[in-house]
Amino acid sequence: MAPGISLQLASISGQKGSGLSAEDESRDLEEAPLLGERDERLENRKGLEKLEVKVIGMTCAACSNSVEKALLNLAGVCTASVALLQNKADVTYDPSKVKEEDIKEAIEDAGFDAEVLPKISSRSKDQGTVTGKFRIGGMTCAACVNSVEGILRNLPGVTRAVVALATSMGEVEYDPNQMGKVEIINAIEDAGFDAELIQSGQQDILSIMIEGLFSEEDAKFVEDMLHNMKGVRDFVVDPLLAKYDILFDPEVIGLRSIIDAIESEGDGRFKVMLHNPYTTYFSSRMDESSQMFRLFTSSLTFSVPILFIGVVCPHIPFMYSLLLLRCGPFLMGDWLKWALVSPVQFIIGKRFYVAAYRALRNGSANMDVLIALGTSAAYFYSVCALIYGAVFHYRLATYFETSAMLITFVLLGKYLEVVAKGKTSNAIKKLLELAPTTALLLITDSDGKHVEEKEIDAQLIQRSDMLKVYPGSKVPADGTVVWGSSHVNESMITGESALVSKEVGGTVIGGTLNLNGALHIQATKVGSDAALSQIVRLVETAQMAKAPIQKFADYIASVFVPVVVALAFVTWLGWYLAGVLGAYPEEWLPPASNHFVFALMFAISVLVIACPCALGLATPTAVMVATGIGATHGVLIKGGDALERAQKIQCVVFDKTGTLTKGKPSVTSAKVLSDMQRGEFLRIVASAEASSEHPLARAVVDYAYHFHFFGEPPKDMDMQGLRTKNTAWLLTASKFEALPGKGVRCSIEGTEILVGNRKLMSEDGVFIPSVAEEYLKDMEQHARTGILVAFDKELVGMLAISDPLKREAAVVIEGLKKMGILPIMVTGDNWTTARAVAQELGIEDVKAEVIPAGKAEVIRSLQKDGTMVAMVGDGINDSPALAAADVGMAIGAGTDIAIEAADYVLMRNNLEDVITAIDLSKKTFARIRLNYVFAMGYNIFAIPLAAGLFFPFLKISLPPWVSGAAMALSSVSVVCSSLLLRRYRQPRLTEILDIKIQ
Repeated sequence: MAPGISLQLASISGQKGSGLSAEDESRDLEEAPLLGERDERLENRKGLEKLEVKVIGMTCAACSNSVEKALLNLAGVCTASVALLQNKADVTYDPSKVKEEDIKEAIEDAGFDAEVLPKISSRSKDQGTVTGKFRIGGMTCAACVNSVEGILRNLPGVTRAVVALATSMGEVEYDPNQMGKVEIINAIEDAGFDAELIQSGQQDILSIMIEGLFSEEDAKFVEDMLHNMKGVRDFVVDPLLAKYDILFDPEVIGLRSIIDAIESEGDGRFKVMLHNPYTTYFSSRMDESSQMFRLFTSSLTFSVPILFIGVVCPHIPFMYSLLLLRCGPFLMGDWLKWALVSPVQFIIGKRFYVAAYRALRNGSANMDVLIALGTSAAYFYSVCALIYGAVFHYRLATYFETSAMLITFVLLGKYLEVVAKGKTSNAIKKLLELAPTTALLLITDSDGKHVEEKEIDAQLIQRSDMLKVYPGSKVPADGTVVWGSSHVNESMITGESALVSKEVGGTVIGGTLNLNGALHIQATKVGSDAALSQIVRLVETAQMAKAPIQKFADYIASVFVPVVVALAFVTWLGWYLAGVLGAYPEEWLPPASNHFVFALMFAISVLVIACPCALGLATPTAVMVATGIGATHGVLIKGGDALERAQKIQCVVFDKTGTLTKGKPSVTSAKVLSDMQRGEFLRIVASAEASSEHPLARAVVDYAYHFHFFGEPPKDMDMQGLRTKNTAWLLTASKFEALPGKGVRCSIEGTEILVGNRKLMSEDGVFIPSVAEEYLKDMEQHARTGILVAFDKELVGMLAISDPLKREAAVVIEGLKKMGILPIMVTGDNWTTARAVAQELGIEDVKAEVIPAGKAEVIRSLQKDGTMVAMVGDGINDSPALAAADVGMAIGAGTDIAIEAADYVLMRNNLEDVITAIDLSKKTFARIRLNYVFAMGYNIFAIPLAAGLFFPFLKISLPPWVSGAAMALSSVSVVCSSLLLRRYRQPRLTEILDIKIQ
């Protein structure tokens, strides 16, 4: 298998210290759902469902808290997480108690617009079994049923097969990795019966938009067609947009077949367009920034003349005389200001009133409340001043420009904020751009010959499709090479710049770049199964998750606005009473003003300068940028909480095989103690190990294969496949038993065979002579693993296996020590071998002879004194330890990884990324702390300044429109501060180790 990444997920929850027993963990590890399915299966077990809702209209942390509170108040909603930057809410609910419509209405009642997004594909994943229902024709009696059942049960990967004669139906539970629907149908037909797949246990969702639906008859025609289409289970129609969400069985019908059927049945009337939610998401981002820019420019167009009238015209005699002309009860200048500011206040600024009303109606307050209060106070005071002057012929100063300029600067800040926030999600956009938009489909005839090449939309690729990839083009889907050879650049997925050779049987990843040779590939994973889709989903999930430190900002935001309103009232009251009581001289008052207006301007400045948005944006913007940066460096982070814990790591526990070592062990020597021929000895040992999936077992079989056939076994051949090379060279092993942490036991031609370590031999009463002990000690001192072989309780031979260390392992261990982090190695090897490896790496603390289930106990023992522990592992066996650790880091290549139990996925299979993950976490939270210092410091300094606390001493006051500009720019500055993380560079080991390059 060519190097690549494996995104197979294991169970179980990411709960730290769940307290599960080893048996429970092992049982859970038998099911290994892909990304996004763990929660789904867990929810299904509890009868819960997950819903994703797009929330429109949120502007700050107070808004997201308001939505979250409204959702959690619904009976039947178990959890609700609202992401401000993504404008999304993830809701877990009980469908028997609450419906999707209720959730949508709750968000709308809170004052926001809501749109329920299509549910993520609930397709059964490749690692689990699926159940297919087949119609079987030609059965006449019970003997036929028994015959079909026997054939099906003997197929590899089939775990259950039940056939009913009365209904001519068969239900087959099988592993799609080993057996497909076509092979099952062929097996039944080879037995002399007819077979057809009716339904599988898989399902997927297709979202399409249909052009050409001009009448109700057209819509009814399409709906009837979908109702009658085999494999289509259900669909939901949005008649306004002519959008269809179709739930279908991908084993029965492909999405390309659905689209072709709609277009062909419509005789060319209908044109089907695929609905891409990501395209919609990014276009909505663009629409939001465009809309905000239009509002800003419109407000600026009205505000500049107001400013010109109030500031410039008084210095131009001719212009000023025109403004002083009386037109009815008011001066011409007052009429012009009023006419210009009213559209700004009530048309352009309508969004602030609407948002403020919604927030107050829901019992909360946000930034829009402060803006609405401040601008309304300036506007309505100015109107009252005009009316008062007209009635009592006493002209008071007006502050129309305050209202207009305040709204203008706030809209400018909002526009800059939207643009900056959009840049924080560039990581997902760049990942999506990796996927090609089209693919070249190879169409074959009944004999399997390629008769045509057809360019199709890449979203329409189906599993088992044959695709052609030209040199210089991107691989359109995850698949297997069936023809050709080339080199592929996988750096965009793995972060590793080295080119990877691809031959027949090798695997390729969608989105990678084919360089120098044409390839024919067979698609194996498409849509949500594809590696790139899983990476995008993982980054999305990470960006949705809140870091614990954000709870501080959420709490501050919940009380911030009421406190600011109270401070503004106290400011007004204090300055007004001080003026009435003569506490300050009259010279402080502006021309044509009074104590009320003087105090009001200070109060308005307090309202609009205070900024809870900066606090709310401090954490999520930094987390979004960091998770994106991590993905581009091959480090996938599962959320803000994982990012926060990683900066506190004090100890890193490493698995040995496949983590510190290359994971490709090989037999270095074999010693036979009896008179048996070496070839016969190796043949029996290989026959015993052929049924094991352990890496050491594969090394033994490879060594025996080479001894007999003087060549390397095919890379794409599995352990059982070795029997097909020469049926005489491997013997049949019965009563096979794999003993974790010990070895294997089986019976071959009536002889009991034991292959394993000292522990297995001692438990079975096998005597180990001194010559064997010396051999083992010598091997173990050279960091090699010794394997003992016994026939009928008598030791007959030994093998030595070596697994070379990764080239970067020693310097990474030294680097961690320089960072003040303690490295520990945990392995199932014996103590002598473990100590030899640890000594070579410079690891002082080592735990040996630990079975897989015991690794989690080692983690928990280290955590007892409060130590923050990280675990680095590479396989499903490490999943309990990864879940138990405070931070689990799964190596992304090699064996199937426990990505669901881990918090980080190191996709390059490079230990240097452990340091990168910790360093990125530290730099991210240093940036978050800086953001909080600025946001808090800004408000602590700005509010007293706006309230006039320094005015008696320095005669400094902030006009409300200046305060509004400061408020707007404070949010932008926090987002820009987070964006500086995009300049992150991976730490160099030479710098950490103080190595000077000559």
